[in-house]
Amino acid sequence: MLKSLKYGYEGFFKVLSSFALLYLIFASNQVTAQSVSISDDFKKTVDSLIEAGPKTYKELDAVLRPVRSDTVFMNFFEARAAEKKYLDGQTYALNQLGRKYRNISDFAKSLDLHRKALTVAEAAKNVEFEVYSLNMISVVYRKTDAIKSSLDYSQQALALAETIAKPSEGIKRSMNVSSNNIANIYMMLEQYDLAIERFEKSIVLDKELDNNLGLAINYQNIGVCYEAQGRLEKALENLQTSLSYNEKIDSDRGRVICNYSIAHVFVHQNKEKEALHLLESALPVAVRLDDKKIISSVHINMGWTLTHLGRYKIAEEHLLKGREIAAQYNLLAELEEADKFLSELFVAKGNYKKALEYYKSNAHFKDVISTERNLRYVDDVIYYYDYEKKNSKIEVLEKQNEIAKLRLRQNQITLWISGIVLALMAGIFYVLYRQFQLKNEKKVITLEQDMLRSQMNPHFLFNSLNSIKLYIINNEQKNAVHYLNKFSKLVRKILEASSVKEIALAEELETVELYMNIEDIRFSNEINFKITVADGVDPHLIKIPSLILQPFLENALWHGLSSKQGEKKIDLHVGKTEEDSIAITITDNGIGRAAAEKIKESKVLKRKSVGIDITKERLANFSKEFRNPYSLEMIDLFDDKGKATGTKVVLVIPTI
Repeated sequence: MLKSLKYGYEGFFKVLSSFALLYLIFASNQVTAQSVSISDDFKKTVDSLIEAGPKTYKELDAVLRPVRSDTVFMNFFEARAAEKKYLDGQTYALNQLGRKYRNISDFAKSLDLHRKALTVAEAAKNVEFEVYSLNMISVVYRKTDAIKSSLDYSQQALALAETIAKPSEGIKRSMNVSSNNIANIYMMLEQYDLAIERFEKSIVLDKELDNNLGLAINYQNIGVCYEAQGRLEKALENLQTSLSYNEKIDSDRGRVICNYSIAHVFVHQNKEKEALHLLESALPVAVRLDDKKIISSVHINMGWTLTHLGRYKIAEEHLLKGREIAAQYNLLAELEEADKFLSELFVAKGNYKKALEYYKSNAHFKDVISTERNLRYVDDVIYYYDYEKKNSKIEVLEKQNEIAKLRLRQNQITLWISGIVLALMAGIFYVLYRQFQLKNEKKVITLEQDMLRSQMNPHFLFNSLNSIKLYIINNEQKNAVHYLNKFSKLVRKILEASSVKEIALAEELETVELYMNIEDIRFSNEINFKITVADGVDPHLIKIPSLILQPFLENALWHGLSSKQGEKKIDLHVGKTEEDSIAITITDNGIGRAAAEKIKESKVLKRKSVGIDITKERLANFSKEFRNPYSLEMIDLFDDKGKATGTKVVLVIPTI
């Protein structure tokens, strides 16, 4: 067989794969659960593979795929590869062994094997196997609800894969696995829209790679997300699509998972008999696969279905069996679900004492899972945000330095050419003109920097994060994640807007709405903020200076409303003037400017607000390019008795 090497590396694998495939299929059929002997033919196949020394997952899997789930064959291959110092093959074998133990819910052993595989891959300097090993570790952590560790390893795998300029097919598949695992974490945190968005992006790449297994998994996950949202028809459609892909790749595991997920939807649709039929056919297959997590889930879902059918005795048997397996292997999600259904069962039977016991146990596991997941998740997001922010600052400084060098070089060349071509006087005038231009550019840059600092002041950032932290401490997980998403979106929009001179009015309105949502947290959700756009005004077609409205809203909040008792309102109206300019009116029902100034004077620490001054300068620069000037008017509002009832800001921005 080794003579085939003279036909080239690829030709060797075609020959070896053909021979090995026939042999390994035959050999795997001879394996028993008790023992197996390694034949001389298999040893020769392994030795030939080690001598050829393929370095990619695809090449190794082409030969060993028929027996990769057999621990006897993989242990032999791992030992022989280690003996021959064939590190790439050893990594492959260790990861396959890790997958096998993960699939039977022996997560501790699986984790040890994948970690060893990572160490060997690093020694081999094989990036593809490093990324693969990191992904496998991440999957194990996710299946044991260790969200922080799972997210860490997925992000590490993705970052390592992205260092490859021209990724191979194996690297692309691994990048997809990393992305999918992050999507699964979103799903576990009940952020279903975010999860569906990531899964759908993965489907596009899976179709490019012709990865039917990936398609089966992603459609299954999307179906579960839709079921959780109560969109049962969409859930069923995606689960059935997943089932068709599992049929195509002949995956028993995939079929079982799809069938008990479809059964779950059927119960919600009051189709309990159809659900029970699917689960009864899935149970023996799950037992044969020996995946404890799947076996536990099938028993629990059978118990739930039988409860709905009124068959309480056998329902209790299945629920207790599923719970026993979950407890033995520390499957927290399954324990929580089993206790929930047991509580429902005993309520149906009229045994309220037992129902209460299981209800309390369900609440305990739910709290353990929820608290652990959310605290770890938020810590990771904040850390990742800080990390990205530091990197962005470094990149901005490097770009500014490069721009400064380019400008300096350009000035030198310009002066040199001017001195040769023009007379001395013309050169002097040119230099003066260039200095004037640079001064204006510097002024614009300074204004933009001051504007960005005004938008991204540390007090706003830290107070916002502290407000979100309060939700976490109070275990309000959905509010914490909801507002953290809004906060990160606001920061991203501010950073994006700061890089351009003008943006669409619609973008500006979306940004200030996000800003007001975040500030509203600090006001205990007391602010009634409303945006209205007059008929005939299309905010997508109107350009205004970026980040121009926030200073006025900030003034209304902290000078007008912060000291006010009772209802707090801010209205933002967009309309047109007779000169076809845009009139933006911001009205608050605060204490008025005079009262606000008195409060400000009484404070020991007085902070000068420069946001409005910066905004005026930026508006003046912006208006130079238009026929009409801008105007800004601040009007104090009073009632019939002369009492201050708020402030109105009227900002007119030219469009022609």
